[in-house]
Amino acid sequence: MPKDTRRSKSIRASYHGVMAATIQTVETLRGPAGRLEALLDVGAADAAYSAVVCHPHPPSGGTMHTKVVYHAAKAFSHFGVPVLRFNFRGTGLSEGAHDNGPGEIADVKAALDWLQQEFGLPILLAGFSFGANIGFRAACGDERVKGLVGLGMPLSAGGRSYSYEFLSYCNQPKLLLTGAQDPFAPRIVMESFFDEAAGDTEMQWIEGAEHFFAGVPGSPQTKLEPMRLTMQDWLGRKFFGQ
Repeated sequence: MPKDTRRSKSIRASYHGVMAATIQTVETLRGPAGRLEALLDVGAADAAYSAVVCHPHPPSGGTMHTKVVYHAAKAFSHFGVPVLRFNFRGTGLSEGAHDNGPGEIADVKAALDWLQQEFGLPILLAGFSFGANIGFRAACGDERVKGLVGLGMPLSAGGRSYSYEFLSYCNQPKLLLTGAQDPFAPRIVMESFFDEAAGDTEMQWIEGAEHFFAGVPGSPQTKLEPMRLTMQDWLGRKFFGQ
């Protein structure tokens, strides 16, 4: 299919002076449960990577428009990387129904396949909360994926527990970026839990931030910008020679 028929509804978006991106709807992303609603920040023609960002827990209100997901996409766009955001099955206009994990892992794999077919570039992945756990499960060990960013990776949230045994064979470079006051990821537990993760694993903490990188009492300002800048710094050091 010619590329000019793959997408529609192109708009221009200004990222507060960082760069301008063309955002297009994606009509051809399909997972095992059907069409997945998606947006693509097109990026530069000479991009060295493509990227995907996975959103938080759908039944709790997570979508591809969640603020943390949007700011993670901005961090990739800073380097001219084309960025795919999509809604998991049963979220927004995506077909299917929430599957509590296994189906969503398949959705991420469908997104990786789409990026590979569309761009043929090495892939970077970021996820927030549920989306971080699911995204890592789908991408760890996938040779197409060269780096992973976990934002607010939870140990438990809303009565759900998350396991990370797969990190023992996850050799790609990884950034685990968490609010220092995140109640779903206690710092002492997180540091001990991820100490044995394989490969190059970097943990950073955003002071004064909770799970959604909003402010906390005593430091009420949003911490989304420090989150984004920390992610940009890591990407620049690991993948863009900065």
